[in-house]
Amino acid sequence: MSTNLRLRTLVAFDDLTSPDALEVLRIAPTPARGATLSRSKIAAALRRGGRQRRVDQRAAEIQAALRSEQLQAPQVVATAMGASVAASVAVIAEMVTQSAFLERELEAGFEQHPDAEVVRSLPGLGTVLGARVLGEFGDEPNRYATPKCRKNYAGTSPITRASGTKRAVLARHVRNRRLADAIDMWAFASLQTSPGARAHYDLHRAADDSHHQALRALGNRLVGILHGCLAHHTAYDETIAWAHRSENNLTQAA
Repeated sequence: MSTNLRLRTLVAFDDLTSPDALEVLRIAPTPARGATLSRSKIAAALRRGGRQRRVDQRAAEIQAALRSEQLQAPQVVATAMGASVAASVAVIAEMVTQSAFLERELEAGFEQHPDAEVVRSLPGLGTVLGARVLGEFGDEPNRYATPKCRKNYAGTSPITRASGTKRAVLARHVRNRRLADAIDMWAFASLQTSPGARAHYDLHRAADDSHHQALRALGNRLVGILHGCLAHHTAYDETIAWAHRSENNLTQAA
């Protein structure tokens, strides 16, 4: 992408892979073509990308950005980079289409799993992330004898080291990193839907834990909850999951 078009599109769009950006870049891969777009053409492109709200207002904002003064590249360079932009847009659009197809296939397959309803009942776990977490743990019902075993495999259970008067709680570095990444996203997502998860996270933050430390502690707790739900094949219940947690006892909360 030429410098001129890159600067203009960065002004116009926060995410260059968004439907808005892809549809506008599809019809205007060069700075010159972008600067000549009418609001109606931009609005039509936005609608093709799926936008339903603030279409005219957004079209006006994008038009102003595409017509803003920026550094100019030689015409031959702009033309060559325009061809590159057009090709990139086509590739990204196809990837988006195929990702949606894979998501539908995953959803269809995941829904047939006997534990799917239980997994998706936990806060922060949708179809894609839930399938990822279940897939990384495996679905053999007797693989983890206790919640501690599952936590150890996930690498969420902390390592405590003490020497004299000093005590340190450390994260495990030998772990399934794909699972650890999924649990981190799960813990973060749960903050928006579970008051108990939010309180658990806030308790650790109040104790001077960093954001990632608090997320790791929350993830550890969620893994334990998941183990109980799977062991009894019972859907998540917010009141049961957090009822016995004392907000004044950080040791227990860990």
